Amino acid sequence: MKTSLLALGRTLLAATIASAFAGAALAQSSTAPITIKIIGFNDFHGNLQSPGTFGQNTIVPAAQRPAVGGAEYIAAYVARLKAQNPLNVVVGGGDFIGASPLISALFFDEPTVEVMNHVGVDFTSVGNHEFDKGSAELKRLQNGGCKLTNGQPDPNSCRGIGSRAPGTFDGAQFKWLSANVIETATGHTLLPAYGIKSFNGVKVAFIGMTLKGTPGIVTPTGVAGLQFQDEADTVNALVPRLRAQGIEAIVVLVHQGGFQSSPNVGDINGCDGNLLNSDGSKSDIENIVNRLDDAVDLVVSAHTHAAYNCSANTVDVKNVGGKAQSTPRPTGIANKVGRLIPVTSASAFGRIVTDIDVTLDPKTRNVIAVSPTNRLVDRTDPAINQAIATDPTVRNIVQGYNALVSPLANAVVGTIARALPSTAGAAGEEPAGSLIADAQLAATQPASLGGAQIAFMNAGGVRSPGFVSAASTYPYALTYGNAFTVQPFGNSLVTMTLTATQLKALLEQQFSGCAGQTANRVMQASNGLKYSWSAAAPACSKIVDVTFTPTDVTVAPPVVTGAPEIVVSNGVVQNPGHTFRVTVNNFMATGGDGFTTLIGGVNSLGGAQDIDALVAYLANYKAPAAAYDPTLPAMGIPRVTLLP
Repeated sequence: MKTSLLALGRTLLAATIASAFAGAALAQSSTAPITIKIIGFNDFHGNLQSPGTFGQNTIVPAAQRPAVGGAEYIAAYVARLKAQNPLNVVVGGGDFIGASPLISALFFDEPTVEVMNHVGVDFTSVGNHEFDKGSAELKRLQNGGCKLTNGQPDPNSCRGIGSRAPGTFDGAQFKWLSANVIETATGHTLLPAYGIKSFNGVKVAFIGMTLKGTPGIVTPTGVAGLQFQDEADTVNALVPRLRAQGIEAIVVLVHQGGFQSSPNVGDINGCDGNLLNSDGSKSDIENIVNRLDDAVDLVVSAHTHAAYNCSANTVDVKNVGGKAQSTPRPTGIANKVGRLIPVTSASAFGRIVTDIDVTLDPKTRNVIAVSPTNRLVDRTDPAINQAIATDPTVRNIVQGYNALVSPLANAVVGTIARALPSTAGAAGEEPAGSLIADAQLAATQPASLGGAQIAFMNAGGVRSPGFVSAASTYPYALTYGNAFTVQPFGNSLVTMTLTATQLKALLEQQFSGCAGQTANRVMQASNGLKYSWSAAAPACSKIVDVTFTPTDVTVAPPVVTGAPEIVVSNGVVQNPGHTFRVTVNNFMATGGDGFTTLIGGVNSLGGAQDIDALVAYLANYKAPAAAYDPTLPAMGIPRVTLLP
């Protein structure tokens, strides 16, 4: 008995000593830095299928750029990165939905939400397109439930391919964050201001928000009852609240961004340290970061669809004699105390994911290192393809919705003789935009439908890539899916009366600094209208000459029906009180994109949806009829001329 007790005592003593050593080792290891992985992407816009090819930079020849994106590939790349570090979080920079291809938009973007649930997204900021259908619809996508149309479940809602069962929609299992979006009725944020995730006891906060200018680029009904506050002020006000919770690691997810400037060649991991707006001015994202509290450690940006990596890993890539010359350079964007903050953006449409390793000090809970890398979502990677074959869950969701939408998407609506891209020339004219403007004029030109004489389309509503053949073969038979990709908003047409003076004011308001306009936004004009503008002239004095020639665009090819009229000559309106019937979409009619002049239009008449007008117009160019050819003199192109 004594022997047994002695043996037991020795066993207990050994266990106690072992426990003490284990405790000491645990205490020692708990003070060692830990590394977490943040995986981010932005501006997905419902691109469940590949948006095409994309290169590491513009030096890569088009033929060598791999096919990228697609929901199942994003899921596989995210899974690969998660496997590298169990301490991970997946975040977004907004615009996951809205302006989506038909495969997502027809089903109210429920397919995209379901896919993001399977990808494993944790948090995303709202973007401006999250408000396209209003705050109530955004809340439905967050919380789940079927879309109601006329009080009844819509037949295109709750298909449930990626939800728990057919006939259901689970809603987002991730959290949309809207720190700077306030409901005026309650004074509270529309959705949570931030999300928190803990890693080995260290909390990291993610503040999510959209650009404060969202009301200017969203239909007013979409933002009714909401206030959009300053981005930097919003973040700085939240810092004390987060620190009171013991949080020192703060990441900002903001739907605002910039562009790399020349001579950089758009390398996905490049950054010249001075991101710009599209008009060449200092970028909005840089202005925000310059005012951020020093507590912020990382900014994941978005909105511009550009790729950049402003961090210690930055590589400047320039075109030197047709070859890429890379120069590593530590950079970032200075916060309000001058410390350089890493700022990233992952292009758009699922082309890129940002892989960010963040090192935390468990004792102080501070971020001590941030290392981002933008990675192409390369569809040619054999290991990724094998991973998808092993787990085809997301692929099956996409294929299921594709089967449902294909009969509509593949229907041929017209033929084009050559590519009509959405990219603008020097004067601001877009080939795709000219076609859309003509379609909207044709839909409202009959006297009973508005008696329109002129139509304008906002350039931002002409979505990439425009009307082009993926195989670059022409004539090309456009499908409904092609048309919807370029016109996905479901806006309705509005025809109104403007005086010649108002028409001149509207044209002037295309340019930054005039009547509250914040950027250059050259409208796409219909056949019969021609105007010239001077880049060197001051704001509100850029329009030089405007000529209107009555043209019937309801027939193919269009026919001139009257003599030219000089509306503006050398900047002077010739007949100020003369009126014109002008068609725009409802977004523009209510002052969208800064075109507040249109609010003063009178005798307004509503019309068809933009996509219906486009399809009806393209029917005039459907085989066996001749293809739409913008080079024909009858098309009146160019319609916009840039003067020195």
